[in-house]
Amino acid sequence: MGLYWHWGLVLLFSASIQAQDLYCGDQNCYEVLGVTRDSPKSEFGKSYRKLAGKWHPDRFKTPEEKETGEKKFMQIATAYEVLKDDESREEYNYMLEHPEEMWQNYYRYYRRRMSPKVDVRIVIAVTISVISLIQYYSSWTNYEDAMKYLVAMPKYRIKAMEIAKEDGLLKRDKKLDRGKSKEQIKEEDDRVIRQVIEDKMDIQGGYAKPKVTDVLWVQMIFLPWTICSWTHFYGRWFWKYGIKCEDYEDQDKLYVIRKNMGLSQGQFNSMSEEEKNEFLDLELWKKDSFQQWKQVTEDEMRAKLAQSGRYKQYRRYMRNHGPDRMTFDDS
Repeated sequence: MGLYWHWGLVLLFSASIQAQDLYCGDQNCYEVLGVTRDSPKSEFGKSYRKLAGKWHPDRFKTPEEKETGEKKFMQIATAYEVLKDDESREEYNYMLEHPEEMWQNYYRYYRRRMSPKVDVRIVIAVTISVISLIQYYSSWTNYEDAMKYLVAMPKYRIKAMEIAKEDGLLKRDKKLDRGKSKEQIKEEDDRVIRQVIEDKMDIQGGYAKPKVTDVLWVQMIFLPWTICSWTHFYGRWFWKYGIKCEDYEDQDKLYVIRKNMGLSQGQFNSMSEEEKNEFLDLELWKKDSFQQWKQVTEDEMRAKLAQSGRYKQYRRYMRNHGPDRMTFDDS
């Protein structure tokens, strides 16, 4: 027990000696500048300029005097750096008042010394910019993948080829194509088909081109407008359909239908106008009608799957090798 107590005193004594190296060393920063804790902030600057001019190393001639002046000058500069900043001065005052909180004082001192002096606003701006760039790049990457899929998909490819032929965009010139390979001719056709799909076919929703307005920076700039729009939308909704109990307008009917289906705005926009009109004819904004339509749709899907050869094969496999069955092979 006596040994542990002895080493505890040694550690406490060594730490108290090292604590003298914090801030202005073994001297009081206020005394170094010749000011008090109650002195106005302007007094710190005046005292610093006066003492710095007095103890500047260039004022001395001999090496010993220059060395003494340099040490004193550095001490004055350190004291001014500590006291001129409000947070640093507050931490220094706390250390003077609570010398027993040795490790906390060490932490505050080195946290301030080692932490980078970066404006938080700059960090936030850079972070938002990086996120916006990544978001925009990812959107274009996804769009390119979607276009490759549409160009190769028979449903869109055939329709695009028909439009291109009607507009005379797929006419081949045998003389110009004479030196080209099949791959080069196919690439040229694919570029024409892609251009037709982009310009002359309805590919809204998930296949629409990325917009600058979708990135985080622009959304944050227009955030007040977005909040006002949503406030107006829900306020109007509550007034018309909550209080006055009016019938839904067509656009509001489609909004309720989309919510009932659990689709995003982009997914709903990708549907054809014929499908949307069919939803309106079936009155799917009404819960009972929607539940009935959903049940019929699910039943039809089950019937199609039951008639599918692949689905039958899958069900047969699950019966014979389901997840609850386990077999062991000793070979």
